[in-house]
Amino acid sequence: MGTSERKQRERQDREQLFLDTAEQMIATDGIIELQMAKLAKACDYATGTLYQHFTSREDLLVALSARHSAQHLQMFQQIIALDVNSRDKMFAISVAERDFRKLNPIHAKLTQYIFTEAVWENASSVRREQVLQCGQPIAALVSGIVQQAIDEGALPAQGCSAMELAIAPWALCQGSHTLEQTSGLLEAFSVPRHDMQLYRHMHMLLNGMGWQPLVDVADMAQIKAKAKQLSNLLQQVS
Repeated sequence: MGTSERKQRERQDREQLFLDTAEQMIATDGIIELQMAKLAKACDYATGTLYQHFTSREDLLVALSARHSAQHLQMFQQIIALDVNSRDKMFAISVAERDFRKLNPIHAKLTQYIFTEAVWENASSVRREQVLQCGQPIAALVSGIVQQAIDEGALPAQGCSAMELAIAPWALCQGSHTLEQTSGLLEAFSVPRHDMQLYRHMHMLLNGMGWQPLVDVADMAQIKAKAKQLSNLLQQVS
């Protein structure tokens, strides 16, 4: 290995150390408490060295959120492989996202946090592009489910592209997770905090979009059974 290659490897290893340590600190103290000086000290490096890798704290957080992209993409690929209809595949996304967030709570909080204006606008264009590139294959898979439904006559296009229609369930999932992660918010409005809220609302949305076959949203036992079935199927193919 030449000098240039060795320096590049050392830089990559150092960056991974910063990201690993940042994730550990967030797990212990939370995102808000993460400070660049403390992180550099914990890694036994000068703060200036840390800034050679990340232009700001926000830049580091955006980079950190991209770390689970491969695992996240695999989850969506497993959904595509399920031998179920297009509506069940779309519903499976909400089930899989819920399971994924439970297993990766730090990633779940980061994905919510980094897309706020205060963070996103203060991250470098390189890091933002990295996150966007990670999301492209996932967006393609989700819009593919929608296109399948349109092609099969299970979903009216309403003059929209598949990606435009996919925004609705995406927004519902993101919005639900945001509300749930805000401590005390749902309780203030006497809204029960449980998985079935998202699942029932997802079926209400899909019914409203005209996505066949329609589901009786009052039949909570059926919705719960379907969610459990899809979760088990995803575990089998993982």
